[in-house]
Amino acid sequence: MAKKILMKGNEAIGEAAITAGCKYFFGYPITPQSELPAYLSKKLPKIEGGVFLQAESEVAAINMVYGAASTGVRVMTSSSSPGISLKQEGISYLCGAELPCLIVNVQRGGPGLGSIQASQADYFQATKGGGHGDYRMIVLAPSTVQEIVDLTRLSFDLADEYRNPACILTDGMLGQLMEPVEFTEYTPKKFDKSWATTGCKGRKPNFITSIHLEPFELEAHNIKLQAKYQKAKEKEQRAEEFMTDDAEILLVAYGTLARIVKSAVKAARAKGIKAGMLRPITLWPYPDKYFENLKNWKKVLTFELSAGQMVEDVRLAINGRLPVSFYGRMGGMVPTVEELFEQIERLAKDRIGV
Repeated sequence: MAKKILMKGNEAIGEAAITAGCKYFFGYPITPQSELPAYLSKKLPKIEGGVFLQAESEVAAINMVYGAASTGVRVMTSSSSPGISLKQEGISYLCGAELPCLIVNVQRGGPGLGSIQASQADYFQATKGGGHGDYRMIVLAPSTVQEIVDLTRLSFDLADEYRNPACILTDGMLGQLMEPVEFTEYTPKKFDKSWATTGCKGRKPNFITSIHLEPFELEAHNIKLQAKYQKAKEKEQRAEEFMTDDAEILLVAYGTLARIVKSAVKAARAKGIKAGMLRPITLWPYPDKYFENLKNWKKVLTFELSAGQMVEDVRLAINGRLPVSFYGRMGGMVPTVEELFEQIERLAKDRIGV
């Protein structure tokens, strides 16, 4: 059994990326994710062929990722909310060119420069496409430092399998949190990368681009992308269920906040309220299939550190079969267990609106 070590969330992402075979990082410092590039700046140069480069801007960093990904290597970048905003054009290009990479967003409060406190207000940006065009990223949301390790490794595999950027969506609270983690034995999966620009070497040249000037050609390319996204929807939905089988009130939350919600579920059960929690792990593709069987659920309550973004996907998944309520905090404010329990109790007594 691997030995457990105490690590900060941001640093755990870096170590997990290295164990997943990532040797290339291009980024720019911004709080609250700066420990991640700081960690990799020390580690990557010690690895054979490893490259760490602090770019002159977020825009430069994402385009460096594009160049490295074109050669078929495992490459990543990281930033926090406003920095990710600056990368959106490049992310659209990466998706259009079908280039695998990992993009880490340690969310902070917004809009604008906002604050450095934890937030979940980048959900739309990550899952709906913050840049232009009909594209998607594979988005995974860990809730523990151990899950950060596991999902970082998984994200590289998914990026390679679907030839598409993958995103780890975490937040300032989980990025700074320290927990014991275990790095189990892991062997990166091997994927066919005959598409990569590695030098012709006697073969027909590969050409990677996201520009298709002929409308019929661009439509055909988009149809191909949508078919790939549909395959991901069918295969890659992931979620955790906690006390949902006999629950009458279903709580939905992801990431760090789900940890607090889990405690609120226990508090509700202690008071005789049958609550349970569904925690989406893949934010895209959204785990719709976990909502197909409504079990004993009578009401749904979504908790977020935002004004309400994921709740739209919850309502789409429920599709009018149950009332869906929402409670959120913004600007870096994080609710207590008691605060969330109060909302559950009010819903149980039909005292909050739908």
